[in-house]
Amino acid sequence: MSSSLPLNQETVKSLRRQFPALQRKIDDVLPVYLDGPGGTQLPDSVIDAFGDYLRAGNSNLGGKFQVSEETVSLVEHARASAAALVGAASPSEVFFGPNMTSVTFSFSRALSQQWLPGDEVIVSVADHGANRSSWVTAAQDRDVQVHYLPVKDQRGELDLDALDELLSGKTKLVALTAASNITGTITDLKAVIKKCHKVGAKVFIDAVHLLPHQLVDVQALDVDFLAGSAYKFYGPHLGFLYGKAQWLSSIEPYKVEPAPTYAPHCWETGTLNFEALSAFVATVEYLASLGEGNTLRNRLASGYDNLHQYEASLSAYFLNQLVLIENVQLFGLPQAEGRTATFALRFGERDPAEIASALGKRQIYVWSGHLYADKLTDAFGVTDKGGILRVGLMHYNTIEEIDRFFEALKAVL
Repeated sequence: MSSSLPLNQETVKSLRRQFPALQRKIDDVLPVYLDGPGGTQLPDSVIDAFGDYLRAGNSNLGGKFQVSEETVSLVEHARASAAALVGAASPSEVFFGPNMTSVTFSFSRALSQQWLPGDEVIVSVADHGANRSSWVTAAQDRDVQVHYLPVKDQRGELDLDALDELLSGKTKLVALTAASNITGTITDLKAVIKKCHKVGAKVFIDAVHLLPHQLVDVQALDVDFLAGSAYKFYGPHLGFLYGKAQWLSSIEPYKVEPAPTYAPHCWETGTLNFEALSAFVATVEYLASLGEGNTLRNRLASGYDNLHQYEASLSAYFLNQLVLIENVQLFGLPQAEGRTATFALRFGERDPAEIASALGKRQIYVWSGHLYADKLTDAFGVTDKGGILRVGLMHYNTIEEIDRFFEALKAVL
Protein backbone atom coordinates (compact mmCIF):
# COMPACT_ATOMS: atom_id res chain seq x y z
CA MET A 1 0.00 0.00 0.00
CA SER A 2 1.26 3.48 -0.87
CA SER A 3 2.14 5.51 2.19
CA SER A 4 0.84 8.65 0.50
CA LEU A 5 -2.74 7.40 0.50
CA PRO A 6 -5.04 8.16 3.45
CA LEU A 7 -7.04 5.32 4.96
CA ASN A 8 -10.60 5.28 3.67
CA GLN A 9 -13.10 2.68 2.53
CA GLU A 10 -11.39 2.16 -0.83
CA THR A 11 -7.77 2.06 0.35
CA VAL A 12 -8.68 -0.23 3.26
CA LYS A 13 -10.26 -2.70 0.84
CA SER A 14 -6.89 -2.81 -0.94
CA LEU A 15 -5.00 -3.05 2.34
CA ARG A 16 -7.13 -5.99 3.48
CA ARG A 17 -5.60 -8.11 0.71
CA GLN A 18 -2.40 -8.15 2.77
CA PHE A 19 -4.25 -10.11 5.49
CA PRO A 20 -4.79 -13.75 4.43
CA ALA A 21 -7.16 -14.50 7.32
CA LEU A 22 -9.52 -11.83 6.00
CA GLN A 23 -9.70 -13.71 2.68
CA ARG A 24 -10.61 -17.09 4.17
CA LYS A 25 -14.20 -18.15 3.69
CA ILE A 26 -15.90 -20.33 6.30
CA ASP A 27 -19.15 -22.01 5.24
CA ASP A 28 -18.79 -20.01 2.02
CA VAL A 29 -18.88 -16.73 3.98
CA LEU A 30 -16.13 -14.22 4.71
CA PRO A 31 -15.98 -13.85 8.51
CA VAL A 32 -16.27 -10.42 10.08
CA TYR A 33 -13.47 -10.05 12.63
CA LEU A 34 -14.77 -7.69 15.31
CA ASP A 35 -12.56 -9.31 17.95
CA GLY A 36 -9.45 -7.15 17.52
CA PRO A 37 -9.09 -6.28 21.23
CA GLY A 38 -8.61 -10.00 21.89
CA GLY A 39 -5.94 -10.32 19.21
CA THR A 40 -5.59 -9.04 15.67
CA GLN A 41 -5.03 -10.75 12.33
CA LEU A 42 -1.56 -10.54 10.73
CA PRO A 43 -0.46 -9.22 7.33
CA ASP A 44 1.60 -11.38 4.98
CA SER A 45 4.81 -9.46 5.73
CA VAL A 46 4.59 -10.35 9.42
CA ILE A 47 3.66 -13.97 8.76
CA ASP A 48 6.54 -14.32 6.29
CA ALA A 49 9.02 -12.87 8.79
CA PHE A 50 8.65 -15.90 11.07
CA GLY A 51 9.80 -18.24 8.33
CA ASP A 52 12.39 -15.83 6.92
CA TYR A 53 14.35 -15.96 10.17
CA LEU A 54 14.19 -19.74 10.45
CA ARG A 55 15.04 -20.34 6.78
CA ALA A 56 18.16 -18.16 7.08
CA GLY A 57 19.45 -20.16 10.04
CA ASN A 58 18.48 -20.42 13.68
CA SER A 59 21.14 -19.71 16.32
CA ASN A 60 21.43 -18.40 19.84
CA LEU A 61 23.31 -15.24 20.78
CA GLY A 62 27.05 -15.06 21.35
CA GLY A 63 28.37 -17.52 18.80
CA LYS A 64 31.53 -16.73 16.85
CA PHE A 65 29.92 -17.37 13.48
CA GLN A 66 27.73 -15.54 10.99
CA VAL A 67 24.28 -16.94 11.77
CA SER A 68 24.68 -16.15 15.47
CA GLU A 69 25.90 -12.66 14.62
CA GLU A 70 22.84 -12.20 12.40
CA THR A 71 20.63 -13.14 15.35
CA VAL A 72 22.39 -10.55 17.51
CA SER A 73 21.68 -7.96 14.81
CA LEU A 74 18.04 -9.05 14.70
CA VAL A 75 17.61 -8.54 18.45
CA GLU A 76 19.20 -5.11 18.18
CA HIS A 77 16.89 -4.27 15.27
CA ALA A 78 13.84 -5.42 17.23
CA ARG A 79 14.86 -3.35 20.24
CA ALA A 80 15.35 -0.28 18.07
CA SER A 81 11.94 -0.88 16.49
CA ALA A 82 10.29 -1.09 19.92
CA ALA A 83 12.08 2.07 21.04
CA ALA A 84 10.79 3.91 17.95
CA LEU A 85 7.28 2.60 18.58
CA VAL A 86 7.07 4.01 22.12
CA GLY A 87 9.42 6.98 21.68
CA ALA A 88 12.11 5.74 24.07
CA ALA A 89 15.38 7.67 24.39
CA SER A 90 17.41 4.49 23.87
CA PRO A 91 16.80 0.92 22.66
CA SER A 92 18.37 -0.28 25.92
CA GLU A 93 15.24 0.94 27.73
CA VAL A 94 13.16 -1.88 26.19
CA PHE A 95 13.19 -5.61 26.93
CA PHE A 96 11.14 -8.53 25.61
CA GLY A 97 9.29 -11.49 27.10
CA PRO A 98 6.75 -14.15 26.10
CA ASN A 99 3.73 -11.90 26.69
CA MET A 100 2.74 -8.78 28.58
CA THR A 101 1.29 -10.72 31.52
CA SER A 102 4.45 -12.76 32.11
CA VAL A 103 6.68 -9.70 31.72
CA THR A 104 4.59 -7.70 34.18
CA PHE A 105 4.39 -10.47 36.79
CA SER A 106 8.16 -10.98 36.63
CA PHE A 107 8.91 -7.27 36.76
CA SER A 108 6.50 -6.70 39.65
CA ARG A 109 8.38 -9.24 41.76
CA ALA A 110 11.67 -7.44 41.21
CA LEU A 111 10.41 -3.88 41.69
CA SER A 112 8.45 -4.78 44.81
CA GLN A 113 11.67 -5.82 46.58
CA GLN A 114 12.20 -2.09 47.10
CA TRP A 115 8.94 -1.76 49.03
CA LEU A 116 8.60 -1.88 52.83
CA PRO A 117 5.67 -2.72 55.11
CA GLY A 118 3.45 0.34 55.35
CA ASP A 119 4.13 1.45 51.78
CA GLU A 120 1.19 1.77 49.41
CA VAL A 121 0.38 1.07 45.76
CA ILE A 122 -2.60 2.14 43.68
CA VAL A 123 -4.29 0.11 40.96
CA SER A 124 -7.56 0.80 39.16
CA VAL A 125 -10.83 -1.08 38.84
CA ALA A 126 -10.69 -0.40 35.09
CA ASP A 127 -7.57 -2.47 34.52
CA HIS A 128 -7.10 -5.86 32.92
CA GLY A 129 -6.04 -8.47 35.47
CA ALA A 130 -2.50 -8.54 34.07
CA ASN A 131 -1.86 -5.02 35.32
CA ARG A 132 -3.86 -5.44 38.49
CA SER A 133 -3.13 -8.90 39.87
CA SER A 134 0.61 -8.57 39.22
CA TRP A 135 0.87 -5.62 41.57
CA VAL A 136 -1.76 -6.75 44.08
CA THR A 137 -0.04 -10.09 44.70
CA ALA A 138 3.39 -8.41 44.85
CA ALA A 139 2.00 -5.99 47.45
CA GLN A 140 0.61 -8.87 49.49
CA ASP A 141 4.03 -10.52 49.52
CA ARG A 142 5.60 -7.30 50.82
CA ASP A 143 2.87 -6.37 53.35
CA VAL A 144 2.05 -3.27 51.30
CA GLN A 145 -1.41 -1.72 51.24
CA VAL A 146 -3.34 -1.65 47.96
CA HIS A 147 -5.80 1.11 47.02
CA TYR A 148 -8.25 0.82 44.13
CA LEU A 149 -8.91 3.86 41.98
CA PRO A 150 -12.60 3.83 40.96
CA VAL A 151 -14.29 4.87 37.75
CA LYS A 152 -16.67 7.81 37.86
CA ASP A 153 -19.62 6.22 36.08
CA GLN A 154 -20.61 3.86 33.29
CA ARG A 155 -18.58 5.86 30.81
CA GLY A 156 -15.56 4.14 32.37
CA GLU A 157 -13.52 7.27 33.06
CA LEU A 158 -11.10 7.02 35.98
CA ASP A 159 -11.91 9.26 38.94
CA LEU A 160 -8.85 11.51 39.06
CA ASP A 161 -10.28 13.44 42.02
CA ALA A 162 -10.20 10.19 43.97
CA LEU A 163 -6.60 9.71 42.83
CA ASP A 164 -5.69 12.98 44.56
CA GLU A 165 -7.15 11.62 47.78
CA LEU A 166 -5.36 8.27 47.51
CA LEU A 167 -1.91 9.61 46.68
CA SER A 168 0.49 10.28 49.54
CA GLY A 169 4.15 10.17 50.41
CA LYS A 170 3.67 6.45 51.10
CA THR A 171 2.64 5.71 47.50
CA LYS A 172 5.39 3.77 45.76
CA LEU A 173 3.65 2.83 42.54
CA VAL A 174 0.52 3.64 40.56
CA ALA A 175 -0.41 1.04 37.91
CA LEU A 176 -3.09 2.06 35.42
CA THR A 177 -4.36 1.22 31.96
CA ALA A 178 -3.82 3.61 29.05
CA ALA A 179 -7.19 2.58 27.63
CA SER A 180 -9.85 0.15 28.84
CA ASN A 181 -9.96 -3.16 27.00
CA ILE A 182 -13.72 -3.21 27.63
CA THR A 183 -15.04 0.31 27.07
CA GLY A 184 -12.19 1.74 25.00
CA THR A 185 -12.10 4.79 27.28
CA ILE A 186 -8.68 6.47 27.09
CA THR A 187 -6.94 7.60 30.29
CA ASP A 188 -5.56 11.12 30.63
CA LEU A 189 -2.03 9.82 31.14
CA LYS A 190 -0.30 13.18 31.36
CA ALA A 191 -2.56 14.30 34.20
CA VAL A 192 -2.16 10.99 36.05
CA ILE A 193 1.63 10.90 35.74
CA LYS A 194 2.02 14.51 36.83
CA LYS A 195 -0.07 13.90 39.96
CA CYS A 196 1.87 10.74 40.84
CA HIS A 197 5.31 12.23 40.36
CA LYS A 198 4.42 15.11 42.68
CA VAL A 199 4.40 12.65 45.59
CA GLY A 200 7.38 10.66 44.30
CA ALA A 201 5.38 7.65 43.07
CA LYS A 202 6.47 5.69 40.01
CA VAL A 203 3.92 5.00 37.27
CA PHE A 204 3.41 1.74 35.39
CA ILE A 205 1.15 1.97 32.33
CA ASP A 206 -0.51 -0.96 30.59
CA ALA A 207 -0.63 0.22 26.97
CA VAL A 208 -1.81 -3.10 25.52
CA HIS A 209 -5.21 -1.81 24.41
CA LEU A 210 -4.07 1.66 23.38
CA LEU A 211 -1.09 0.77 21.14
CA PRO A 212 -3.17 -0.71 18.31
CA HIS A 213 -5.00 2.60 18.02
CA GLN A 214 -2.76 5.45 19.19
CA LEU A 215 0.96 6.16 19.23
CA VAL A 216 2.56 6.84 22.62
CA ASP A 217 5.57 8.96 23.54
CA VAL A 218 7.09 7.77 26.78
CA GLN A 219 9.46 10.73 26.97
CA ALA A 220 6.72 13.32 26.50
CA LEU A 221 4.57 11.50 29.06
CA ASP A 222 7.53 11.13 31.44
CA VAL A 223 6.20 7.69 32.33
CA ASP A 224 8.42 5.38 34.35
CA PHE A 225 7.29 2.04 32.89
CA LEU A 226 5.03 1.01 30.02
CA ALA A 227 4.10 -2.46 28.75
CA GLY A 228 2.73 -3.63 25.43
CA SER A 229 1.72 -6.77 23.55
CA ALA A 230 2.50 -7.15 19.84
CA TYR A 231 -0.30 -9.57 18.98
CA LYS A 232 -2.79 -6.82 19.75
CA PHE A 233 -1.35 -4.66 16.92
CA TYR A 234 -0.95 -7.11 14.00
CA GLY A 235 2.14 -8.85 15.36
CA PRO A 236 3.37 -12.02 17.07
CA HIS A 237 2.66 -13.27 20.58
CA LEU A 238 5.39 -11.22 22.22
CA GLY A 239 5.41 -8.89 25.23
CA PHE A 240 7.71 -5.95 25.85
CA LEU A 241 8.34 -3.47 28.61
CA TYR A 242 9.79 0.03 28.53
CA GLY A 243 11.50 1.42 31.62
CA LYS A 244 13.49 4.56 32.22
CA ALA A 245 17.18 3.68 32.09
CA GLN A 246 17.77 4.91 35.64
CA TRP A 247 15.10 2.53 37.00
CA LEU A 248 16.00 -0.55 34.95
CA SER A 249 19.57 -0.17 36.16
CA SER A 250 18.63 0.31 39.81
CA ILE A 251 16.26 -2.66 40.20
CA GLU A 252 17.71 -6.12 40.75
CA PRO A 253 15.95 -8.67 38.52
CA TYR A 254 15.34 -12.33 39.16
CA LYS A 255 17.76 -14.02 36.77
CA VAL A 256 20.11 -16.96 36.35
CA GLU A 257 23.51 -16.20 37.88
CA PRO A 258 25.72 -16.27 34.74
CA ALA A 259 23.33 -14.03 32.74
CA PRO A 260 24.29 -10.41 32.01
CA THR A 261 24.00 -8.04 34.94
CA TYR A 262 23.14 -4.93 32.92
CA ALA A 263 19.89 -3.69 31.36
CA PRO A 264 18.13 -4.60 29.22
CA HIS A 265 19.70 -8.09 28.88
CA CYS A 266 19.46 -8.89 32.59
CA TRP A 267 15.66 -8.65 32.31
CA GLU A 268 15.37 -11.20 29.49
CA THR A 269 15.31 -14.62 31.14
CA GLY A 270 16.25 -17.57 28.97
CA THR A 271 16.50 -17.63 25.19
CA LEU A 272 14.42 -15.04 23.37
CA ASN A 273 11.89 -16.02 20.72
CA PHE A 274 13.98 -14.90 17.76
CA GLU A 275 11.43 -15.78 15.08
CA ALA A 276 8.84 -13.71 16.97
CA LEU A 277 11.31 -10.83 17.15
CA SER A 278 11.73 -11.09 13.39
CA ALA A 279 7.95 -10.85 13.05
CA PHE A 280 7.91 -7.93 15.51
CA VAL A 281 10.29 -5.94 13.30
CA ALA A 282 7.94 -6.58 10.37
CA THR A 283 4.96 -5.53 12.49
CA VAL A 284 6.43 -2.14 13.32
CA GLU A 285 7.39 -1.70 9.67
CA TYR A 286 3.82 -2.54 8.64
CA LEU A 287 2.44 0.18 10.95
CA ALA A 288 5.02 2.61 9.56
CA SER A 289 3.95 1.72 6.01
CA LEU A 290 0.60 3.37 6.74
CA GLY A 291 2.36 6.74 6.88
CA GLU A 292 5.29 8.65 5.48
CA GLY A 293 8.40 10.40 6.80
CA ASN A 294 12.18 10.38 6.89
CA THR A 295 12.59 8.26 10.05
CA LEU A 296 10.85 5.21 11.43
CA ARG A 297 9.34 7.25 14.25
CA ASN A 298 8.06 9.89 11.80
CA ARG A 299 6.51 7.24 9.58
CA LEU A 300 4.89 5.65 12.63
CA ALA A 301 3.46 9.00 13.73
CA SER A 302 2.05 9.62 10.25
CA GLY A 303 0.72 6.07 9.97
CA TYR A 304 -0.96 6.20 13.35
CA ASP A 305 -2.53 9.54 12.45
CA ASN A 306 -4.06 7.94 9.33
CA LEU A 307 -5.12 4.91 11.32
CA HIS A 308 -6.68 7.00 14.09
CA GLN A 309 -8.67 9.18 11.72
CA TYR A 310 -10.06 6.18 9.88
CA GLU A 311 -10.99 4.33 13.07
CA ALA A 312 -12.68 7.49 14.39
CA SER A 313 -14.88 7.48 11.28
CA LEU A 314 -15.76 3.85 11.94
CA SER A 315 -16.57 4.67 15.57
CA ALA A 316 -18.86 7.53 14.57
CA TYR A 317 -20.70 5.32 12.09
CA PHE A 318 -21.01 2.49 14.62
CA LEU A 319 -22.41 4.78 17.32
CA ASN A 320 -24.90 6.31 14.88
CA GLN A 321 -26.19 2.84 14.04
CA LEU A 322 -26.21 1.77 17.67
CA VAL A 323 -28.80 4.36 18.71
CA LEU A 324 -31.26 2.69 16.30
CA ILE A 325 -31.15 -0.52 18.34
CA GLU A 326 -33.86 -0.90 20.97
CA ASN A 327 -32.99 -1.68 24.58
CA VAL A 328 -29.23 -1.30 24.08
CA GLN A 329 -26.93 -0.09 26.85
CA LEU A 330 -23.48 1.28 26.02
CA PHE A 331 -20.70 1.28 28.62
CA GLY A 332 -18.14 3.89 27.64
CA LEU A 333 -18.14 7.25 25.91
CA PRO A 334 -21.06 7.89 23.54
CA GLN A 335 -18.86 9.72 21.01
CA ALA A 336 -15.82 8.87 18.89
CA GLU A 337 -13.49 11.24 20.75
CA GLY A 338 -11.63 10.06 23.84
CA ARG A 339 -12.02 6.38 23.08
CA THR A 340 -10.79 3.57 20.90
CA ALA A 341 -13.17 1.84 18.51
CA THR A 342 -14.08 -0.72 21.20
CA PHE A 343 -17.64 -0.95 22.44
CA ALA A 344 -19.12 -2.65 25.52
CA LEU A 345 -22.82 -3.45 25.12
CA ARG A 346 -25.72 -5.05 26.91
CA PHE A 347 -29.26 -5.70 25.72
CA GLY A 348 -31.53 -5.84 28.72
CA GLU A 349 -31.22 -9.14 30.54
CA ARG A 350 -30.07 -11.06 27.46
CA ASP A 351 -26.97 -13.14 28.13
CA PRO A 352 -24.06 -11.62 26.15
CA ALA A 353 -22.58 -15.11 25.65
CA GLU A 354 -25.76 -16.28 23.97
CA ILE A 355 -25.70 -13.28 21.62
CA ALA A 356 -21.99 -13.77 20.86
CA SER A 357 -22.63 -17.45 20.07
CA ALA A 358 -25.51 -16.62 17.74
CA LEU A 359 -23.39 -14.04 15.94
CA GLY A 360 -20.51 -16.51 15.74
CA LYS A 361 -22.71 -18.98 13.90
CA ARG A 362 -23.21 -16.22 11.36
CA GLN A 363 -19.40 -15.83 11.13
CA ILE A 364 -19.41 -12.50 12.97
CA TYR A 365 -16.79 -12.66 15.70
CA VAL A 366 -17.19 -10.73 18.95
CA TRP A 367 -16.42 -11.46 22.62
CA SER A 368 -18.46 -11.60 25.78
CA GLY A 369 -17.94 -11.81 29.54
CA HIS A 370 -15.67 -9.83 31.85
CA LEU A 371 -12.66 -10.18 29.54
CA TYR A 372 -10.23 -10.23 32.49
CA ALA A 373 -11.37 -6.76 33.56
CA ASP A 374 -13.70 -8.23 36.16
CA LYS A 375 -13.36 -5.34 38.62
CA LEU A 376 -14.77 -3.05 35.93
CA THR A 377 -17.72 -5.30 35.15
CA ASP A 378 -18.22 -5.52 38.93
CA ALA A 379 -18.37 -1.72 39.05
CA PHE A 380 -20.92 -1.79 36.23
CA GLY A 381 -22.92 -4.40 38.14
CA VAL A 382 -22.98 -6.88 35.27
CA THR A 383 -20.38 -9.56 36.05
CA ASP A 384 -22.95 -11.97 37.47
CA LYS A 385 -25.19 -11.26 34.48
CA GLY A 386 -22.65 -12.46 31.95
CA GLY A 387 -20.65 -9.26 31.62
CA ILE A 388 -20.83 -7.41 28.33
CA LEU A 389 -20.76 -8.00 24.59
CA ARG A 390 -17.57 -6.46 23.19
CA VAL A 391 -17.28 -5.25 19.61
CA GLY A 392 -13.79 -4.15 18.61
CA LEU A 393 -13.06 -2.37 15.32
CA MET A 394 -9.58 -2.21 13.80
CA HIS A 395 -8.24 -0.34 10.79
CA TYR A 396 -8.87 -3.36 8.56
CA ASN A 397 -12.61 -3.29 9.29
CA THR A 398 -15.11 -1.61 6.97
CA ILE A 399 -18.49 0.11 6.98
CA GLU A 400 -19.92 -2.92 5.18
CA GLU A 401 -18.79 -5.16 8.05
CA ILE A 402 -20.45 -2.86 10.57
CA ASP A 403 -23.65 -3.10 8.53
CA ARG A 404 -23.38 -6.90 8.53
CA PHE A 405 -22.97 -6.85 12.31
CA PHE A 406 -26.07 -4.74 12.90
CA GLU A 407 -28.14 -6.74 10.42
CA ALA A 408 -27.21 -9.95 12.21
CA LEU A 409 -27.64 -8.38 15.65
CA LYS A 410 -31.19 -7.32 14.84
CA ALA A 411 -31.99 -10.85 13.71
CA VAL A 412 -30.50 -12.33 16.90
CA LEU A 413 -32.31 -9.90 19.18
